[in-house]
Amino acid sequence: MKRKLLSFVFGAAFGVAAVSAASAATLDDVKSKGHVQCGVSQGLPGFSNPDDKGNWTGIDVDLCRAIAAAIFGDPDKVNYTPLSAKERFTALQSGEIDVLSRNTTWTMQRDTALGLNFAGVNYYDGQGFMVRKSLGVTSALELAGAAVCTNTGTTTELNLADYFRANNMTYEVVAFEKADEVVRAYDEGRCDVYTTDQSGLYAQRLKLTNPEDHMVLPEVISKEPLGPVVRQGDDQWFNIVKWVLFAAVNAEELGVSSENAEESMKSTNPSIRRLLGVEGDFGPAVGLDKNWAYNVIKMVGNYGEMFDRNVGPDTPLGIARGLNALWTKGGIQYAPRSANGGCGHDDEPGCTCRGQAP
Repeated sequence: MKRKLLSFVFGAAFGVAAVSAASAATLDDVKSKGHVQCGVSQGLPGFSNPDDKGNWTGIDVDLCRAIAAAIFGDPDKVNYTPLSAKERFTALQSGEIDVLSRNTTWTMQRDTALGLNFAGVNYYDGQGFMVRKSLGVTSALELAGAAVCTNTGTTTELNLADYFRANNMTYEVVAFEKADEVVRAYDEGRCDVYTTDQSGLYAQRLKLTNPEDHMVLPEVISKEPLGPVVRQGDDQWFNIVKWVLFAAVNAEELGVSSENAEESMKSTNPSIRRLLGVEGDFGPAVGLDKNWAYNVIKMVGNYGEMFDRNVGPDTPLGIARGLNALWTKGGIQYAPRSANGGCGHDDEPGCTCRGQAP
């Protein structure tokens, strides 16, 4: 019995040591390479899209840049791997990429069966439909018998089948692996309808021969929480990616931006001081220095800045914040705080927040 107990104790200790060693693997590898390898789309304006010189922009790209800023203090230390919907999870599982930031929907099956972890939501979306105005329809309920273009290897196909079946409508699916193939087929008239996440429809409409001839129908037929994904088994890396996103969201709520981050270091608000590393020391817990969040905000911006410059009302996509507005402004976007104490903008040590203990 004593021998068995000793074996268990030594085995458990070895297991903890093994997990601890493994947990630092991705961060160590990233530091060794000198860059973050980020999996992105093959070209989706507003989310991840290269220009003629190969420079990537988009809200998903900004998250990759924010991760690099947190680790290196340099948002440009990112290499991008364009991936189709079919390729994306394999690339992450195999270690080809460090993080997947590619307009990817968080589902139970993906979160539990693929050895992956979703690290939050950087865009709340929903599946919709785009048609030619000349088709003369104003609702998705008028699409019975339509040929519908979409991507393979996505949640879109299942949502499409469920919607048409629930409404007793027939349809013909025309599916392709690559997004550009779907856009081309729709533009050439090989299908009547294009379906994907609504954000994607607004983005891909810009690629059509005559964008103004097409409209996005009002129906939203699914919940599509999009966000970054990492491999399971590396809690440190999971925490880094997750808290980089949370820091950007909290910064917007606290009124800290790329323009005023430096001045905000002088703030007397404890939440701002903790966020920027003036008080507390939360960086070492995830292998980063205390200025990691300051670097994210100063070099890349808060969540609102990322949204507005890539997909917001003043961009070609012209998307309103909607669900992606902060919870304080009618949306559902918010993040956990960095410390146990405090109550947000006006917190003080020992206060209570909405009747809850600090």
